Amino acid sequence: MRKLWFGVALLLVLWGATSWWHGRPLQPPPGVLAPDAPLQVNLERGASLQQGDVTLTTRAHFDLTARVLSRKDYSFGADARLIPEDLALGWGRMSDSAVLAQIDIRQSDRYYYWRVKQFPIPRREIETSSANMHMIPADAGVLHQLRQVRPGEVVHIEGFLVDASRPDGWHWNTSMTREDTGAGACELVYVESIDRVDR
Repeated sequence: MRKLWFGVALLLVLWGATSWWHGRPLQPPPGVLAPDAPLQVNLERGASLQQGDVTLTTRAHFDLTARVLSRKDYSFGADARLIPEDLALGWGRMSDSAVLAQIDIRQSDRYYYWRVKQFPIPRREIETSSANMHMIPADAGVLHQLRQVRPGEVVHIEGFLVDASRPDGWHWNTSMTREDTGAGACELVYVESIDRVDR
């Protein structure tokens, strides 16, 4: 019996180590990897998309190439079924390893936090060149691609900014600008495609 438990424990350790190895952060050399801000084209009349009991209303076509600063997966609750992953993304100088080495970044409870001892770039540039985005995969293939994403990678994402609602009155609206901060500043992104960008 003891040997069985030892074998199970060993398998769990090996599985955890393998998962960490495949998902470990990349450490690209210094330099701006994603120079351009996200491209957003607002829609006058949004379409409705259905995901279970959630109605998604498209607000803008959204296209961005950005560095993954951090990722946070969610497995429990109704929100996790709709939005299984958040990505903190950076562009411009917020995609430069030399800048990011001086910024402590983390995610928790659907928020993205950063902290510095000394600002490597102006505060406002950090705020407007990075964002926490809630990822809504369009299908199982996109979900699989999202699960492969590693911090430090550059990704290209295409899809829509959307508002989400349920018949019981629950709603979650997307941010429509990169200029805001705090509660309500996150984008809800209906992801139609996500690709890794070779740098």
